[in-house]
Amino acid sequence: MTDAWIVGGSLRDELLGRPVRDVDVAVAGDPARAARALAEQVRGPVFRLSEAFGAWRVIDRRAERVYDFAPLQGETIEADLAKRDFTVNAMARPIELDALGASATGSPAPLIDPLGGRADVDSRTLRVLGPEAYASDPLRTLRLARFAAELGFAPDPETERLTQAAAARVTDAAGERVFGELRRLVIADGALAGLELTDRLGVLDAVLPELTALHGVDQSDYHHLDVYDHTLEVLGQQIEVETRLEELFGPDAGRLRGVLAEPLGDELTRGEALRFGALVHDVGKPATRDVRADGRITFMGHDALGERMVHDLCRRLRTSERFARFLAGLTRHHLVLGFLVHERPLERAHVYRYLRRTAPVEVEVTLLSCADRLATRGRRADEATAAHLELAAELMTAALDWREHGPPRVPVRGDELAEELGIEPGPELGRLLGELEEAAYVGDAGTREQAIALARRLRA
Repeated sequence: MTDAWIVGGSLRDELLGRPVRDVDVAVAGDPARAARALAEQVRGPVFRLSEAFGAWRVIDRRAERVYDFAPLQGETIEADLAKRDFTVNAMARPIELDALGASATGSPAPLIDPLGGRADVDSRTLRVLGPEAYASDPLRTLRLARFAAELGFAPDPETERLTQAAAARVTDAAGERVFGELRRLVIADGALAGLELTDRLGVLDAVLPELTALHGVDQSDYHHLDVYDHTLEVLGQQIEVETRLEELFGPDAGRLRGVLAEPLGDELTRGEALRFGALVHDVGKPATRDVRADGRITFMGHDALGERMVHDLCRRLRTSERFARFLAGLTRHHLVLGFLVHERPLERAHVYRYLRRTAPVEVEVTLLSCADRLATRGRRADEATAAHLELAAELMTAALDWREHGPPRVPVRGDELAEELGIEPGPELGRLLGELEEAAYVGDAGTREQAIALARRLRA
């Protein structure tokens, strides 16, 4: 019989009454053999997870559960637990391997808890297992904040001291691992508290210096916070706006909720990725801050600079290109709707230009602009916010239609138009087709004949 133990976060979550979806199993023997035996029992796939560490994974689709098998680290289970990160993850329970498929929490055997993990679970305390835990994996300093965000736990003073001392080394971890922890932190219920902890302990400055650079950057009297605190307020408003879709967007709330639930990439939905958009939308402000002769503070071009900075940030974190383009688009266009408020009531051509300019994030940036506006409570805030939200609701209907149906169809092909006008394919033809697309959206080029006639007038 192979000795095996359920270890780590699955026991912690069991004690907290949280759903157990991921089960870690330490095996004194061959993990591959144990994993294959469970895979046969649950009739699920099995595959090697790590060549270096000898880990294997089994997926039980019926129970919606994932099992990771790894060899025991040390001669005893106690030695294994001593090498883990935090006391709340350093507990174990013996398990009969043939019982795994029937229970996510193992047998009712006594808990093995040599480091006081159960007491720390009860007191909601995060306690690192000494400086060696951070030395062996510097990413654990960021993981501390992620656990704080997900679980609502707080570190003890000694853990805070050790975390602050080790914070700068977190970037020794691979970029994709850093992003993996950031991703879970930002989408957690306690994201704001987790970010506050990373900032206070110096971890945020190591992984996202673009954010900590926002500290102390004062803004105009239309703002009541500096750029850093405003950014966190935007994130907080974005999280709240997710619960106010019916109030803000009425009959469009259902369609909007469906868009936000769509997978985007990097294990994030569009709505979850939008939280990252809230965090990075103003990163270009420190470098573009200026004070005019009349004393007014400006940040001209911070949207364009921010777009470039976001691409650099995403390359450093090794995100997908799709996620990088999504964040960059939100950053580049987060101001557009605010400028349109002064143009109300909008002509249909203005709506077209807004959608064409902000695509393919026309839906998400409209929502982000609402969080940004709600987080801006300086001079004349109530009046400006009411006008902004009213226009956002109007444009959201158009944006959702655009997302569903795409841009308007020009009723004449490019080659046909070139032949009718006697011009060669090139920039002029592209410009004409663009203007015809706008005319089709407005309603001035609904037929082939109307489109050709308008193109002749435009060319003349």
